Amino acid sequence: MRVAIVHDWLTGMRGGERVLEAMLELYPDADIFTLVHAPGSVSQRIEANRIRTSFLQRLPGALTHWRHYLPLFPLAVERLDVSAYDLVLSSSHCAAKAVRPGNGATHVSYCHTPMRYVWDQYEAYFARATPAVRLAMRLMAPRLRRWDRRTADRVDAFVANSHNVAERVRRTYRRDAAVVYPPVDVSRFAPAPVREDFYLLVSALVPYKRVDLAVSAFAQDGRRLVVVGNGPEYARLRREAPGNVTFTGFVPDEEVASLLGRCRAFIQPGEEDFGIAVVEAQAAGAPVIAYGAGGALETVVSAASANGTGPTGVLFQPQTPDGLVRALEQFEAMEFDANNLMKHAHGFSPERFRADFAAAVETALERSGAGEACASSR
Repeated sequence: MRVAIVHDWLTGMRGGERVLEAMLELYPDADIFTLVHAPGSVSQRIEANRIRTSFLQRLPGALTHWRHYLPLFPLAVERLDVSAYDLVLSSSHCAAKAVRPGNGATHVSYCHTPMRYVWDQYEAYFARATPAVRLAMRLMAPRLRRWDRRTADRVDAFVANSHNVAERVRRTYRRDAAVVYPPVDVSRFAPAPVREDFYLLVSALVPYKRVDLAVSAFAQDGRRLVVVGNGPEYARLRREAPGNVTFTGFVPDEEVASLLGRCRAFIQPGEEDFGIAVVEAQAAGAPVIAYGAGGALETVVSAASANGTGPTGVLFQPQTPDGLVRALEQFEAMEFDANNLMKHAHGFSPERFRADFAAAVETALERSGAGEACASSR
């Protein structure tokens, strides 16, 4: 059985690319299709497979400013030719799920979220855009929403990365979705012997992550915050940050693991679909202070929901700098057990993902009559 995996773009290693790696563990001979690929930007495990790109790859600046080509995403993904494959897996937070599978193929879409640029994160992405861009998006967004909703019919089975996203899939596409939590390589993390007096935020620096909120909160009282990550918001955020907030840019995975093991707590100021970094923090024994919405409600155990197991973090509302400051004060009055945090994180292991995702794919194949063929191909 020939397997194709369609991924939105390959320009760096984030949560979606960790999911792609885990899919390749299940289907090691799969061909990868993507809108754009910056060679060397992803892991050797991904780079080792055959990667096919769309026509966007050849356009000026596409490898660094691919988001500027958003109006062309529908055409680009629909021109990816996966007609020769029996099983098509899409890893989608934008356009990948709209790929056109061949006749008789089974398409299973692992949905990180419905197309965030035009649905739940529309305002976050375009609030600071130029007037021309905002006008263009006001004209374009309704068409993209109709296209995104219509192309959901090309998916035989949806798998969501959380109950939070499964609800969005129901609301946006009017489809049910199985829930399979993303894989978190918890074995890479461990607490340091002594935790240090700094807070840590690890994130892509894009508007919906609300790193600006964290910067404003920490500016109020001088607590030390270290921000790891790159993105279009980097220059502005670093320019506006006070002296107690440090921006490191990109750092290797090994250094991120060390920071997680040493920090006082991990900060998540935005609403995440799931939030792999939140689980990584707990695997390193770091409590989490997170905005109380979205995936954090499924990954962080607050004092109110501990049910005898002990909390793993603090959830805050409202999503304001003052709300985060109050959460910091609440956190500093609490005690946390690193062993309890690590035990909780191990419930999101890669082994669990592979078992649950393989079962979801098997169910989809059986419903399409292809299950026996898939089993014989492994």
